Amino acid sequence: MPNDTKKLTPRQEVFVMEYLTDLNATQAAIRAGYSPKYAGTNADKLRKNTNVAAAIAEAKAERSIRTQITADWLLQHLADQVVADLADIYHADTGTLKPIHEWPLIWRQGLVLGVDVQRIGNGDGAFGEVIKIRLADRTRLQELVGRHVDVEAWKDNHKVEVVESDLVEKLNAALKRAGVKSG
Repeated sequence: MPNDTKKLTPRQEVFVMEYLTDLNATQAAIRAGYSPKYAGTNADKLRKNTNVAAAIAEAKAERSIRTQITADWLLQHLADQVVADLADIYHADTGTLKPIHEWPLIWRQGLVLGVDVQRIGNGDGAFGEVIKIRLADRTRLQELVGRHVDVEAWKDNHKVEVVESDLVEKLNAALKRAGVKSG
């Protein structure tokens, strides 16, 4: 908990700690003892409270130091996942899947969500294997990297300015080209 807790009430202190658990302000407010009926409203007020916001920021910074997980670490990890080569988990000479313990660490730490092996045979000892590998959504990983480096395509909100007279003029021209009477 941040050093300067004198500015917070005991319930606000609990809210800060609960908020850091899952970053869900409404649930943190409920767990801190605020009424579930008004938890969303109270959560908004708490997050806008300058003392609470400062305590959250300080606690996050302390956690980053303690865990050594920073925005730079996260971005590097995401970048490593995005560029990881699938060929690294196969034998180059046979094209067969390497044993998992031989895979590069990046593949064992979340890029492969699961490996399903199905053995098939005909009863006389002959068999084969069907191996299915479920991979992480690398497009989603790219999106996360893009949000960190401010790629415009992944912004949630885009500001669009339209002058109404221009819009009306353009719509009327389009209607005229389409042979539709405006009016």
